[in-house]
Amino acid sequence: MQPYELSLTAAADRIRTRQLSPVELVDSVLDRIERTEPHLRAYVTVTADRARSSARRAEQELSAGRAAGPLPGIPMGLKDMIDVAGVATTGSSRVREGHRADADSTAAARLTAAGAALVGKTHTHEFAYGLTTPQTRNAWDQERVAGGSSGGSAVAVAAGAATFALGTDTGGSIRVPAALNGIVGLKPTYGLVPRHGVTSLSWSLDHVGPLTRTVEDAAAVLAALAGDAPRDPASAPTPSTDRQPDADMDLTGLRVGVPVNYYFDHVDPEVEAAVRRAVDRLAELGAHLVDVEIPMTRYIQAVQWGLMVPEATAYHERTLRSVPERYAADVRILLEAGELMPAGDYLRAQRARTLMRRSWLSTLEEVDVIAAPTVPTTAAKADQPTLTWPDGTVETVSDAYVRLSAPANITGLPALTLPVGHDRAGMPIGMQLMGRPQSEAVLLRAGHAYERTGPPRTLAPVGGTAPDGTAPGGPAAAVDAMTLL
Repeated sequence: MQPYELSLTAAADRIRTRQLSPVELVDSVLDRIERTEPHLRAYVTVTADRARSSARRAEQELSAGRAAGPLPGIPMGLKDMIDVAGVATTGSSRVREGHRADADSTAAARLTAAGAALVGKTHTHEFAYGLTTPQTRNAWDQERVAGGSSGGSAVAVAAGAATFALGTDTGGSIRVPAALNGIVGLKPTYGLVPRHGVTSLSWSLDHVGPLTRTVEDAAAVLAALAGDAPRDPASAPTPSTDRQPDADMDLTGLRVGVPVNYYFDHVDPEVEAAVRRAVDRLAELGAHLVDVEIPMTRYIQAVQWGLMVPEATAYHERTLRSVPERYAADVRILLEAGELMPAGDYLRAQRARTLMRRSWLSTLEEVDVIAAPTVPTTAAKADQPTLTWPDGTVETVSDAYVRLSAPANITGLPALTLPVGHDRAGMPIGMQLMGRPQSEAVLLRAGHAYERTGPPRTLAPVGGTAPDGTAPGGPAAAVDAMTLL
């Protein structure tokens, strides 16, 4: 096994026990980036010198017998919405040409203090305003979308081109690409991870969180990120409970809510079957399954767009008027649409959000976790604009991907996605676990217990030509390499 194939937890353990050098790990990941980038385009920029410097510093601290932090030289990618001093934050947009950040974001500063080594800034759908990240290719099949908006971060982790990465999530932008690329993604409770120094899409919906290979890795990154931050007005106090999942696979007493409406409506049969098998696995581990009805479902899409669109337009007001031609057409249209929304619609969306959050909290008094599909279908073809369901319903790919993710953003509840299998084409399927505010420990415990029942996951089959001559990362290669959990 090459160092780039190691999970965060495994790599950190080997580094602490001097079985692996941080320099070796960073060099291995940088080599992997060089091999995969021509195929995947996960990165806006690669910061090789910076990463090697961080790795050497971690190595020196370890050699001197000093603690090198919980993430000693661990290679990370940061979505290009997250400021790092002296490095561009472009939002994958021509609007930000020539930009350089003056200071680290709180998230970047905390991860650097924990010892992590930045290998690069990852692509996003322009300014995080989309669910496909069109410039980046899916790690399992280059003809399919990466998902978005944190598509570059998800693809980098899935391909071994980063040991972990950070993304942002406004309507599913961590969980959607994580699910479509077969990795773990965590959207924490609103305000738990500071957003100071992170370019905003929609201030009342934005979250920052990790994308990792395993649930245990996600817990380790969250531990380094979470905490009150005075410079973030939405920052939430951090509870004292330990979020690190233990090795106990017994879920006895855990009440898992299984939706009887909404979350299994207009869902691909293979996705539904995989998620229901995963839910049954939780029951085998001791969890008690409870049917739950999701409240206020008819308002979800209207509230999500009613909040996001005007808030995004307000953030981009100046550049939308001065350099509109620098935006991609899909993003510019959405921003211009926001100028036409009446203030009354925005206020009604805020009121509906309050009622929706209250209703969800009431439902979560009956259960500890709600389990559901992360997205209703696996990664779409890159040139596929819409999905048509058996009953004739047509929706855009982006609307389909945001549909099951939006409730956790509207309510601010934590949500974890983890892989639960593949479809017949070899494309990953994700299950989403949602819980009460500040209940990340419960989600991580359940996800970790499930994860430990299956074989170790493989990286996406990227790099070089497959034995049958297909393009790297194509469907045939994916089927050969897939792990059915």
